[in-house]
Amino acid sequence: MSRVAKNPIEIADGVTVNFNDGCLDVKGKVGELKFDLPETVSLDIADNVITVKYDENNQQSVALAGTTRALVNNMIIGVSQGFEKKLELKGVGYRAKASGKLLELTLGFSHPVKYQLPDEVQVETPSQTEVVLKSHNKQILGQAAAEIRAFRPPEPYKGKGVRYSDENVRRKEAKKAAGA
Repeated sequence: MSRVAKNPIEIADGVTVNFNDGCLDVKGKVGELKFDLPETVSLDIADNVITVKYDENNQQSVALAGTTRALVNNMIIGVSQGFEKKLELKGVGYRAKASGKLLELTLGFSHPVKYQLPDEVQVETPSQTEVVLKSHNKQILGQAAAEIRAFRPPEPYKGKGVRYSDENVRRKEAKKAAGA
């Protein structure tokens, strides 16, 4: 039994959902998303509520049911409200500048790092050390944020690097001189 898959999904106002031949099509004011459901899982749409149907005797079906429910729920939230990730740059001289779909980062390397964003992701730089990514697709947004963070992950001694705004970086103490 999947506890997650049991929860019904409410369809938000202004969102249209079409389900036929194992393909789910969700449209909203922010964007449009498509998803091919696994063969062992199906959806039941009635009265602005989606419920996930699966075979409780099939282990693969049970495993995919909760994942499918979470993905469909994220699609509905994405096309109605959208998602955003905030990144912070910590370090002397670390800067970010957005121009269109190109994000230019100065991260202490001998060259500036240029990152081409996917089409579904918009970027803003409210200040030189803040990057705000927005998208209706949660998976692509998370991947883009992780790739930007990977250029210079936060290091544990000084805390320098690119981090998520809500990330807690565990700091380490510097080595002590022997016999001092």
